Order: sequence, then structure tokens, then C-alpha cells
Amino acid sequence: MILAVTGGKGGVGKSTVALNVAAELDAVVVDADLGMADLPDRRGPDLHDVLAGRADPIEAVDESGPIDLLPCGRSLHGLNAADPPRLVEAVETVEREYDRVVVDCPAGMSADAGLPLHVAQRCLLVTCADEFALPDAIRARALARVLDAGIERLVLNMAGESPPVDRVRSVFGTPVATVPRSDAVARAQRNGCPVSAVAPGDRATTQFESLAASLHST
Repeated sequence: MILAVTGGKGGVGKSTVALNVAAELDAVVVDADLGMADLPDRRGPDLHDVLAGRADPIEAVDESGPIDLLPCGRSLHGLNAADPPRLVEAVETVEREYDRVVVDCPAGMSADAGLPLHVAQRCLLVTCADEFALPDAIRARALARVLDAGIERLVLNMAGESPPVDRVRSVFGTPVATVPRSDAVARAQRNGCPVSAVAPGDRATTQFESLAASLHST
């Protein structure tokens, strides 16, 4: 299974959702944001190296942390050397080796954002309940449909006490999962680990567990 995590707008928590869902699915998470990597950095070869033909995708998967990760480089030199279309083959290679892959997509509607959706069989659409994020999520949904990446859930991230679940469901026509704003999530982000590792009983942990379970059942 290759699951893309997309959303259109930056700052809605795609990387947080990708990392935590991958942890619950026991999947490799691939940081496919070639220009603005947001998942934890690791030593060794990275996605830039893979896309430049300098490293094998499997060798670049780092298993030393709390979650298996194919990190992305952060240098302009690495970005310039990368050949983005190679991402498709790289992700498929990781899927053959590890079975489950979660791809953290870049923000925006560029070709780089479309490549992970092109290779994915399924996707999660991440947004927040604000006037700027929702229109971008609608555009991301359209791109996912064009590229035939089946939308499994819309994730309403950093949700308050009364998130507009019914309204969002009616607009997007897809099941909605909510992840609450949480100090535990922020703490986990600072430590580069899933929230379940720092706060197993937190409400956000429970929501990520339920989201992963819904993916298992479909």
C-alpha cells in the first residue's frame, strides 16, 4: 500500500499526520517535500541522493529511529541534483521491500506535489477549519481525483472543541476524521517522534489509532 498525505496549503500539519499515521500502520514514511523537508533529518543518504542516482532507495531508509523513514535532504545542491520523476520508482521500490509506505507530499499544486499522488493508490487529505486552508484542500482533492489517488479520509487537523465536521463532510463528500490541537503533539514534534511515544493516552494518539484502523478496514 502506498498512501499519500496531501492538503494543498502549507502549515496544516500534513507532516505530523503522515508521521503519526505511518507509526500506527508500521509503515515507512517518505518525506517527498523536495524543497522544504519537514520530517526529522537523519544521517546517511536521503531522498535527494536517491533521485540523483547516488543511492539506492532501500539503503536510504533509516530504521534507527522510532519510525522507519526515508528522509529528504535540505541543501540547495541536493535539490538541484535531484530528478523528481524518479520518485515514482523509488517509492514503488520501498513498497516492494516494506509493504506499507506513507508519503508526505509537498504543499501547493506543482508537479512535485502531483508525483506522490500519481504513485499512491490511496490518500489522506489534510486541512484545518479556516477560510484559507479549505479552498486549497478543494484544489488538492481535484488533483488527487485526476491522478486516481483514492481519497480515504479528510483529516481536520488541529481541531478545536466543536469542529465543523458535518459542514466539511458535505463540502468534500468524504468521511472526516478529526485530530485535536494538543500539547502532546507539539512535544512529539520537537522530539521527532509520533505522539504515541510520548503520550500513549492522549486524545490525539487515540484519534491517530482510529484513523489507521479505518485504513486497515478499507
